[in-house]
Amino acid sequence: MHILVLNGPNLNLLGLREPEHYGTKSYADLIALLEAEAKACDVTLECFQSNHEGDLVDAIQNAYGKADGIIINPAAYTHTSVALLDAVKAVQIPTVEVHLTDPDTRENFRHISYIRAACIQTICGKGFAGYIEALHTLIKHCKA
Repeated sequence: MHILVLNGPNLNLLGLREPEHYGTKSYADLIALLEAEAKACDVTLECFQSNHEGDLVDAIQNAYGKADGIIINPAAYTHTSVALLDAVKAVQIPTVEVHLTDPDTRENFRHISYIRAACIQTICGKGFAGYIEALHTLIKHCKA
């Protein structure tokens, strides 16, 4: 099983960016945690982060025929990107939306998620553990 993990803008600054919201662990810490869990589950991961919407759309499109599932934290693009929604709908790869914080408890503009309509599940407010939950959700979904 092969899972694509996509992270949107500013997630490369984890550990530096608003630690009161996102914690003090780095993006590298997140990837190491995910890779260790994937290895334990006999799953391969491809991890990609970009601050550019089109790069994320390209990664989704390129996953067609290659990835069994996608974990995506679109970050700020959650609230603005119909392009990401359309890409996930087009490739029809089971996708789980993940957010480190719970957007529904933050500013009003963060309450809207365009990509949610194309996802099999959304996991919010669980920090790095939300990514692990997303990985297990996709494994279970793909084996069903």
